[in-house]
Amino acid sequence: QVQLVESGGGLVQPGGSLRLSCAASGSIISIVEMGWYRQAPGKQRELVATLNSGGGTNYVDSVKGRFTISRDNAKKTVYLQMNSLKPEDTAVYYCTSRLYYDIGKWDDYWGQGTQVTVSS
Repeated sequence: QVQLVESGGGLVQPGGSLRLSCAASGSIISIVEMGWYRQAPGKQRELVATLNSGGGTNYVDSVKGRFTISRDNAKKTVYLQMNSLKPEDTAVYYCTSRLYYDIGKWDDYWGQGTQVTVSS
């Protein structure tokens, strides 16, 4: 079994910062990619940022220059540093990972989500 456990969400004022963490555990052979999605009330889930095994990153335009995705390979953990937060960043943030759980077998996994609220 593979689990992704997120932490770090909360309430922050506009202009503030938060750092989300997501730790993967279980039967993991190798991680292809980890990333973050978010879903605001009444909206579709959208990609926020991804980081692949080669170090390549991808960000949605609305967070470029404000959010940074990084990882600690030894801890199988991915981080999302969020700066200059705006009310429109308010959403449930979900961690996701594409990984090999057995030789030649891979799947996509999701965390349970963590709430980020940006409000004064």
